[in-house]
This record gives sequence, C-alpha cells and structure tokens, in this order.
Amino acid sequence: MLDKTTIDTIKATVPVLEVHGQEITKRFYQLLFENYPELKNIFNQTNQKMGKQSQALANAVYAAAVNIDKLEEILPTVKQIAHKHVSLNIQPEHYPIVGENLLLAIKEVLGDAATPEILEAWEKAYGVIADVFIEIEADMYKETEIQTGGWSDFRDFKVIKKEQESDVITSFYLKPVDGGNLPIYNPGQYITVKIENPDAPYHYLRQYSLSCKPNGSYFRISVKREDGINGNPDGDVSTFLHTRIQEGDILPVSAPAGEFILKAEEKPLVLISGGVGITPFISMLETVVAEQPERSVYFIHAAQNGAVHSFKETIQSLSEENAKINSYVIYSNPTAEDLKTKNYHKVGLIDLDWLQSVLPSNEAAFYFCGPDGFMKTVYQELKRWNVMPQDINFEFFGPSKSLD
Repeated sequence: MLDKTTIDTIKATVPVLEVHGQEITKRFYQLLFENYPELKNIFNQTNQKMGKQSQALANAVYAAAVNIDKLEEILPTVKQIAHKHVSLNIQPEHYPIVGENLLLAIKEVLGDAATPEILEAWEKAYGVIADVFIEIEADMYKETEIQTGGWSDFRDFKVIKKEQESDVITSFYLKPVDGGNLPIYNPGQYITVKIENPDAPYHYLRQYSLSCKPNGSYFRISVKREDGINGNPDGDVSTFLHTRIQEGDILPVSAPAGEFILKAEEKPLVLISGGVGITPFISMLETVVAEQPERSVYFIHAAQNGAVHSFKETIQSLSEENAKINSYVIYSNPTAEDLKTKNYHKVGLIDLDWLQSVLPSNEAAFYFCGPDGFMKTVYQELKRWNVMPQDINFEFFGPSKSLD
C-alpha cells in the first residue's frame, strides 16, 4: 500500500502528465530501446513509429495517477493490458527494466521540476502497479497452461491451408506440430504469432483475432496486408505473411487471450465491423449459430467496396440458412461491379439514422471493431442513441485510445 504523502505527490503530478505525458512516454521508449535493444523483439515497431504506443502508454500512466488512491477503478484496463502481456510472454523481470527507464524519462523531460520527492513517489507507485500486473498475469499464465490443450510461451504450428478472402485479406489455417489438443477459446479472442524474418534484425510479435469458432482441431487467423499509404510504412509482418509464408511453413504461436469476448446473454446481438475488424465477429457469429440458434443477430459490415470485402459468401450463406441472422453491407466507395450488382445496402458511412432504420431498437448487445475513425463514429452514434454502457463492447487492433 502507498502512504498518504506518496499518493498526494502522485496526484499533484496529474496536471503535468496532462501536458507532458506523451513527451515522457515517447522518450521512455527511446531510452528503453537504446538501453535494451533486445526488447524490440516484443514491441510493435510500426506502432512506435506512428506514435500509437506512446500515446496509449501516456493514457495509461495518466489514468494510474488519477486513480492512485483507488486502483480498483482501473482494474478492467489492467486486465485488458495483462491479456496482451500474457499473449506476448511478458515476464516479471521485464517490469524493473520498464520502471527504470520510465523514471529516467520523467527526470529528463521534466528537468528540475522532477524533484527527488516526485521521483521517489513515482518509483513507489510504479512498484505497486507493477506488482498488480505481475500478480494478475501469474494467474493468467497458470490458467492458460493448465487448461485442456493449453500451453505457456510459444508453440509451433504448421500452416495447413492458406486462402485468399479478398484483394487484401488472406486466411491462414494453423495446426499444432506436436499433434496435441487445442484449447476451447472464447469467440473474439486472439493469438500472438512470432515472425522470424531472416532479413530483419529482430523477430516480430503480432496479435491476430481467431476468425473461426473453436473446433478443437485448428486455429484460423485472417490477415490484412497493410500497404503503406499517407506516409505510413508497409506492414512488416502482414507483408511477410502474405508473400513469404506458404502452406507447410511453421509459425510459433501463443495461447489464445483477450477479454473482447462474446458474453453469455439472450438479448439481440449486433455485430458492427469495418474492414478487417470483421475477423473476431466471424468466430462470434459461427458460435451463436451453433449454440444459440434462436438468438437474433444483426451483422453489419462496412468496407470500401466488394473487392476488399472478405467473408462475403460466408456471411451470405449463414444468413440464408438462418432466419434469425440479418446481414447488412455498407460500401464507402463501391466499384463499377458493385454498382451493377447492387450487392450492398448503403453507400457512404455508417450513421445513426441508418442504424435506426435497420435495427428494431437500442436494446441489444452491441459489439464493434475496425479502423480508429470508424470505431469513434460507431461509439458516438451508439451513445447518441442512449445505448446502455454495459451493452457497448469494442476492441482496438493495436494500442487503445479514447473514443469520446
């Protein structure tokens, strides 16, 4: 537990973090990789270049400072981050390294304002927060390893099938090399894939949603090839998977993790996806069809056009076979072929007026996933419709950020 003086000192730094938080976390990552370059193996360097990771960490540090006297308030966020840590095989020995470099960054950015009292308070606070993470993650590691078909660290999987889903998305079917059992994961969870590119100075770790319902035989991930646009770099891992990984190749994989999962409830289910955000919802939809065939489902997918719309046939087939499934498609920029076949329900972007025209009410379980701008729009429109907070579920592909 933290003493009152430490808590008061941490709370006094909240305004400073509001102004300098991202500068501190950006410098933290620079120092971390300078002092411990081997940790580049763990952190997504594309997110580093784009500033996404430093912003996410700044938000987390700020939340911790605001709630330092009631850390239970941020436990949901801690658990969400802990799932990612377990998927990446973060270990207790990593925490002192992070703390050391975070304090160095605070001292460097704040200069004389970082008094010995402030640095001592943050060292104590970080120690308490790190212990919370370590304890939660230890329980997660144990639970993951002892479940049927579970394992710790990484396990080798063979690519048994590679299938193109659209112009930009390809699915990889993965089966364990050891022939052992697979765990029955929760629909919506993800795995981490380790990519060992001989042309790169370090290996890559990337998390991908499992895009089929649990089956006990294989995993499937569906990966969008990230082509560099608007000054952003090509995706190192997605490009490697699309162009270099073939059937028969071996990929190390972590056990399924994640808290963005389908909840056990009866109310109508609304799945709203944008682009590759469709992947966790295929698993959820297939599971509902198998386990809750009487549950009403509204499956809404937004894409640029039909050429990049993945799983069209899968969703169409499930909709035709199940009267409880209602499927809708939105294209922002339909192709000539789309305009000819009219294989969509709306042109443009998703909005509340349209949602209200296809959904019977706001009393449903809403799940959404997709690009950041798409997610912000959906979130704000659902709030405008007065959807209950507990019925709003979402996940970022990458570092989290505020949708308000």
